[in-house]
Amino acid sequence: MLSFWEKRSFIKYDLVIIGAGIVGLSTAIQFKKDNPQASVLVLEKGVFPSGASTRNAGFACFGSLTEIIDDLKSLPVQEVKELVEKRHRGLRAIRSIFGDQALGYQENGGLELISSKEEKYLERIEYINTLLFPVFDDDVFEVENQHEKYGFSAKVKAVVRNKFEGELDSGKFLNVLWETCQVFKIKILTGAYVKEIDQENKTVTVKDPSHDSFISFEALKIAVCTNAFTSQLLKGIDLQPGRGMVMVSSPLVKTIPWKGAFHYDMGYVYFRNIENRLLIGGGRNQDFDTEKTLDQGINPKLKTYLLDLVHEVILPGQKVEIEQEWSGVMAFGPNKKPVIKLVSEDVGVAVRLGGMGVAIGWQTASELVKMLQRQ
Repeated sequence: MLSFWEKRSFIKYDLVIIGAGIVGLSTAIQFKKDNPQASVLVLEKGVFPSGASTRNAGFACFGSLTEIIDDLKSLPVQEVKELVEKRHRGLRAIRSIFGDQALGYQENGGLELISSKEEKYLERIEYINTLLFPVFDDDVFEVENQHEKYGFSAKVKAVVRNKFEGELDSGKFLNVLWETCQVFKIKILTGAYVKEIDQENKTVTVKDPSHDSFISFEALKIAVCTNAFTSQLLKGIDLQPGRGMVMVSSPLVKTIPWKGAFHYDMGYVYFRNIENRLLIGGGRNQDFDTEKTLDQGINPKLKTYLLDLVHEVILPGQKVEIEQEWSGVMAFGPNKKPVIKLVSEDVGVAVRLGGMGVAIGWQTASELVKMLQRQ
């Protein structure tokens, strides 16, 4: 039951966005920037974003060598190039708009550990560099000389460097998005569990936990930015959830002899140095079926796999104690291309970011805003 004041002031909007992660907030900001007089509401079921926007590893990356080569198996060459360009453009955009300091951005490069099973991919570096040269105006990948300096075990046969990637602080990224939303007077309601979208009447119905009742918000346009959770609201979107776990160690006794955004095992494992702590995550490829879930949690099989890599490959001989662990839920499909489209008049979706939300989120939102504004 709404009050007279609530019904008059809080129910009708020009744009209602579902999902307050990177894509949802980026959509709100860009729409409001283009339409200063528009009223914009963002609905989020969690206190913090429910997916992976604040539960990722903070990698500002667009794809390791082996990931890009693997993408060529499911996408045409031109589409792979365009996808990498979109990710790179997205990273440049957020750095330009918000600034490296606000994002906690570190330009330490991206690096990939190559084991014996991936050595064959080294032969394709020249081809991938040629493919991406028009995007970067430079070679992207190069094999490091004397990779032994990193202190990895003998299982690492080579290290490939990419100077165009970096790392950021995922909490700072969301903070700057929140602060920008405040500047633009965008409303964000958390604890707003969306039960239904009526595409014809342009309403979004939310469960009000305080009064055990429902509230229907009215909108001229609706944007669904719920990534892995989209199937709970819309049918016909080809995506599957993919959970990713992350762990952070206590500060190490010895100084970690490297910095950068590191990848291993075809990009399924990622790790970095944060204040002389080891952050490591991933391993989803060790148990795909179990990780196709919307539930947060830690898979013991994956944890064991990652800890074995820490002790046997990444920091052999060092004592590493895990201080914190968590997981976030991403969305994947038959290829890495995000789904950005109108599902009906004035109702759009921007989802299925393939684990690249940090890089591609801003650009994905930009495309969705353009689609909604053309209506």
